[in-house]
Amino acid sequence: MALDRSEGLAETARALAAGEVTSRALVERTLARIEASQGSLNAFRIVRAEAALAEADAADRQLASPGARGPLLGVPVAVKDDMDVAGEPTAFGCCGEFPPVAEDGEAVRRLRAAGAVIIGKTNTCEFGQWPFTEGPAFGATRNPWSTEHTPGGSSGGSAAAVAAGLVPAALGSDGAGSVRIPAAWTHLVGIKPQRGRVSTWPRGESFQGITVNGTLARTVADAALLLDAASGNHAQDPHQPPALDVSGAVGRDPGRLRIALSLKPPFTAVPARLLPEVRTRVVELAERLAALGHFVEEADPPYGQIGLTFVPRATAGIAERVGEAPFPALLDRRTRDAARLGRLLGGAPLRAARRAESTLHRRIGSFFASYDVVLAPTTAAPPPRIGALLELSGFATDRAMIAACPYAWPWNVLGWPGVNVPAGFTPDGLPVGAQLLGPADSEPLLVQVAAQLEAELRWAEKWPSPPVTARSAAA
Repeated sequence: MALDRSEGLAETARALAAGEVTSRALVERTLARIEASQGSLNAFRIVRAEAALAEADAADRQLASPGARGPLLGVPVAVKDDMDVAGEPTAFGCCGEFPPVAEDGEAVRRLRAAGAVIIGKTNTCEFGQWPFTEGPAFGATRNPWSTEHTPGGSSGGSAAAVAAGLVPAALGSDGAGSVRIPAAWTHLVGIKPQRGRVSTWPRGESFQGITVNGTLARTVADAALLLDAASGNHAQDPHQPPALDVSGAVGRDPGRLRIALSLKPPFTAVPARLLPEVRTRVVELAERLAALGHFVEEADPPYGQIGLTFVPRATAGIAERVGEAPFPALLDRRTRDAARLGRLLGGAPLRAARRAESTLHRRIGSFFASYDVVLAPTTAAPPPRIGALLELSGFATDRAMIAACPYAWPWNVLGWPGVNVPAGFTPDGLPVGAQLLGPADSEPLLVQVAAQLEAELRWAEKWPSPPVTARSAAA
């Protein structure tokens, strides 16, 4: 059996375990696909060809011998280039030559323990700040559905790699929607889990706790499987939520739920408007959920001035990264400006922002006494064109980001789970998404609802077809 690009994570793992294909054959095919796509998509910063083939050979030896096996034994997966992979540099979108790191980060270590082959590290914008994946360090990563458009960011390389069928699933990270936004703009499932569910070690907290590691895949089951494989903690992690079996929830009936359709953008400092072509797709999902028997009505969580707590944490996190950067003169001017602001806000304003989280948990948590799940747009707009935000000033970049992506970041402040699901396409053939949001430890419930929608909409059957342009995606 020779698996094609349509085979997902779970099916690939099953075929390997059954002896229908070898890990080496899969890795060789994956490497060939990546090489063929780099000129058009540019999804990868690092391709571990020699190391991945060695890992595949080791997996094949283990598959041929009796004994316990990890759930992903021999399966090639990708990780974002903000995660440490032993023997490889971690540039996190920055220019310059970085030394190889000595040890895997905890999430990568757990993937290896599950048997996965780490095929490479995917592109991300500088320190993951923006909803596009472009920069002088590596060029532009492009959207498989339309190579004139961005796949989003900051996990744009992981999203492009999965959407194009280069790998069945990938890890990304989400600090203000950086898993959910590219998932929405590339027609994928993207799970942003509870803070601490997937370790960010060797950083106990990433960007003052707003950034978590999550998963991107074409199906809910595959995203949940990768999440379970990567989940768990380093002994020194400050956030260690109770273990969950998220994969086991896929396919279970959640019962009749109370779902709040929230279309109003949360607090923003500049105007943000939900574009009609996105609103229509999200409302259609709400109608589909109602047809499945759920109670759905429009209602908005009591966000209040939550944005005032996000900025100190985000910019202080950037200041920390800039302080560690080996080549600060090569950083984007917007990064240096954000770091200066972060240093100003890194004292009392940061402490106040961190203290406010418990108040926000109580106030927004009370909303879940009336509703089980929130359905909201993931973005307010479809993906912008390559280069549209690259050369803007810092203020203009912030305005453009808020206008396009005002919905995702509050759940990073809260540290609670969210799942992007594909919502369809604009009239121009560009993917858009919607997010299912819940309180602490609600990943199982969210994937149950996502799986219900997937069974109805069968979004994994839709693929970008070469040549990948906006016109062909709409066809």
